[in-house]
Amino acid sequence: MAITQALPNSFKKQLLDGDHDFSLAGASPTAGDKFKLALYVSTATLGAATTSYTTAGQVSSSGTGYTTGGLALVNGGTSLVSTTAFTDFADLSFQNVTLTARGCLIYNTSFSNSAVAVLNFGADKTATSGTFTIQFPAFTNTSAIIRIA
Repeated sequence: MAITQALPNSFKKQLLDGDHDFSLAGASPTAGDKFKLALYVSTATLGAATTSYTTAGQVSSSGTGYTTGGLALVNGGTSLVSTTAFTDFADLSFQNVTLTARGCLIYNTSFSNSAVAVLNFGADKTATSGTFTIQFPAFTNTSAIIRIA
């Protein structure tokens, strides 16, 4: 069991099928899809073969800031610089939590909870009666969390 950082294979095909909309909410002609981030422990099995959100291996938290399914993400929209298209999300904080997480799953609640990205934190990260923050990289063609070159 492990969390392997990846853009799931199913997500890659779904992109070509036009199933995910990363445009900003309210942008013409569509409102864009809604995405969430769920946290997982080191014994979770997530990676390129992950197709959708799962509760298996999800963190448990004491406190009020984390519930099953995680929290909604704020999408940064899309951009293209040179030959790289990219999208990103605003940083996300789970407040008033005591938890330990090894990784997370970004998934699309507008499209059957389909897996979008699996992230491995590289080590267990903890918060004790405090705030657990996911800090996304800069919204650039060389740093954004999802890039297609």
